[in-house]
Amino acid sequence: MAKISIFGILSNVQILIHTALCGTRVGADHSGNTYYKSKPRRGYKQERRWIIYKNEAEASLVPPEWHGWLHHQTDTIPDRANKYRKDWIKPHHPNLTGTDQAYFPPAAKGLPRAAATGDYVPWQPPQ
Repeated sequence: MAKISIFGILSNVQILIHTALCGTRVGADHSGNTYYKSKPRRGYKQERRWIIYKNEAEASLVPPEWHGWLHHQTDTIPDRANKYRKDWIKPHHPNLTGTDQAYFPPAAKGLPRAAATGDYVPWQPPQ
């Protein structure tokens, strides 16, 4: 069972309260994450921007177009029919390093290597 800190719970509650009282919903991405903005803090000029994740809070799930908006690289709010989102872009896959689903080559698992086929010809510099 995951250990939950009281400070983690409080910060989540504080974010939800701030979102309900001060936040203006700007949009959502294809994963269901919702993006908000509010007035700048006292002494600052830029508006505050944040995200409420649909499921697990995982920063690598933020699409590039929304990442740019969150970090004030652009003021253009991405829409669902984003011209930068192409059909050939693959969906996000999490990094599985350190999990039981991580990739290990057969040699690292102690399995025998495939036999050499003899089709290798080393490069020779021109004479």
